[in-house]
Amino acid sequence: MSDIRIDAAMSRPTSPLLLEATNLRKDFEGGQHHLQVLDGVNLSLAQGELVAIVGSSGTGKTTLLHILGTLERPSTGSLLLQGEDVFARDDKELSAFRNRTIGFVFQFHHLLPEFTALENVMMPGLIAGLDKKDLSNEAIDLLAKVGLASRLHHKVGELSGGEQQRVALARAIIMKPALLLADEPTGNLDTKTGLRVFDLIGEMNAAFALTTVMVTHNHDLARRMDRCLTLTDGKLHSGL
Repeated sequence: MSDIRIDAAMSRPTSPLLLEATNLRKDFEGGQHHLQVLDGVNLSLAQGELVAIVGSSGTGKTTLLHILGTLERPSTGSLLLQGEDVFARDDKELSAFRNRTIGFVFQFHHLLPEFTALENVMMPGLIAGLDKKDLSNEAIDLLAKVGLASRLHHKVGELSGGEQQRVALARAIIMKPALLLADEPTGNLDTKTGLRVFDLIGEMNAAFALTTVMVTHNHDLARRMDRCLTLTDGKLHSGL
């Protein structure tokens, strides 16, 4: 874990700034119904920082993560990633940028069942058009790092839940992203396996200087991060 400590959600980190979200708002419209999920979220993230976001179900944690990961656009507000206003890009440019810069780990691994562990990890690089041989070597090395050197050629259905989540973690970092976003990555696992996956996220964070944001309901895990924020009433607040 890094030594960065920040007192408030809006405080500027002392280490190099990777991400800065300003006044993010997200509204959903449906017929005569209006739902405001985010109401002016501000967040600064330093390079290499580990941040947990907690909050009750339905408070908008996943929506916020999707905006930080450029999967959704905010209704208003700005998101600077590596100093760039990412939402100034069109959807095609944004997709390519996301593939190179942001890694995702979800509660449900979203692996492709017809492919092996190795092929799943290679997929983001194949989409980006990287050299297949170099990519394969990198994927093999990553799978070894997460303890799956002997499971390279097993398909998803032949892997345990914990193994599948470790494959998903390796896939998330194959492109050496600047930002790793994890949405309840241990929520579908037993306690022991969940702790192993959490520890692996910390190890990958240290090994690759990943800035990591993890949404979790597990307060014990959240306390082990560099910083913990709570999303309530559409805003981020420091602490649990």
